[in-house]
Amino acid sequence: MSLLTPAHLDGWSLPNRVVLAPTTRARVPGGVPGELQAAYYAQRAGAGLIVAEGTWVSERAVGFSNVPGIHTEAQVTGWRQVTDVVHALGGRIVLQLWHTGAVSHPDFLGGRRPAGPSAVNPDEPVHTAAGRHPTGVPREMSVAEIEATVADYGTAARNARRAGFDGVELAANGVYLLAQFLHPRLNRRTDAYGGSPANRRRLLAEVVDAAAEHGRVGVRLSPWWTGGLFTVDEELRAEYDELVAGLAVDYLHLRGPDTGPDFAAFARYRELFDGMLIVNNGFDRETGDAVIDAGIADAVSYARHFVANPDLVTRFALDLPTAEADPSTFYGGGAAGYVEQAAVSR
Repeated sequence: MSLLTPAHLDGWSLPNRVVLAPTTRARVPGGVPGELQAAYYAQRAGAGLIVAEGTWVSERAVGFSNVPGIHTEAQVTGWRQVTDVVHALGGRIVLQLWHTGAVSHPDFLGGRRPAGPSAVNPDEPVHTAAGRHPTGVPREMSVAEIEATVADYGTAARNARRAGFDGVELAANGVYLLAQFLHPRLNRRTDAYGGSPANRRRLLAEVVDAAAEHGRVGVRLSPWWTGGLFTVDEELRAEYDELVAGLAVDYLHLRGPDTGPDFAAFARYRELFDGMLIVNNGFDRETGDAVIDAGIADAVSYARHFVANPDLVTRFALDLPTAEADPSTFYGGGAAGYVEQAAVSR
């Protein structure tokens, strides 16, 4: 299988092209990873590359309960437990850096209103300890706040390196801060960070530069996102084309359409980006192999497959059956559905 052949990334030799996608599991109370997270990632160290779950770059970035951070010494120490065991098992692991921006709630921010590119309500649900809440109208970030956020990403990348990660991935996908700045419905600024496609891309470009000072950098994008204000139409997708063509990063991680693997959609970006391209969303063993055979992608990332099958690479290699993930165990809880899995039956 092409999916099981080695790949190369900036001096790395990845033993296979099966990638663990960043998957929020909301099992880190207090934001400090521990033995449970070390066990979780150790079980999945057979992946060609692990992209660890989205992790807060600062206390101002928080917007989801029980998610880890990388902005305190305790968090750096906690993550070191994870990277040490993954490396001891021969794995490679990068950390996804996350900031929710306007898609947050005052409960996470000491009573302060969340801040985003403009004072536009993103109209997205936020999950707090007290339950699900709608977003409100955020504060428009000042230029000083934007500069501080760029610095937060740089510090987070430095901390990730200190914690033993092999690089970082910037979450510019979905509905969160970097995606908010890219989207003209959310970003109505008229200064250097808005008003034109190039200006809306400025924050991401500055964050890439800040993170790249400390090692390898990947970017995750979702050019086919659907839902509310964040829906990407063809006009905005053309802006994503320009963005991808100008990205100077080690790899690009694309979340594809929700309709399933769309080879033509991914091929559009294969022509624009000459680094390692990782594709995601709806792939199984056969389609993952086929997209690599077609020369469209260099690797394929899996989330639900890895949630239920820690030994996914072995199962792919031996063409063994895979278990279905149980959505009731996705967020929160303990070992069940996390490091303890149901038996797989043929």
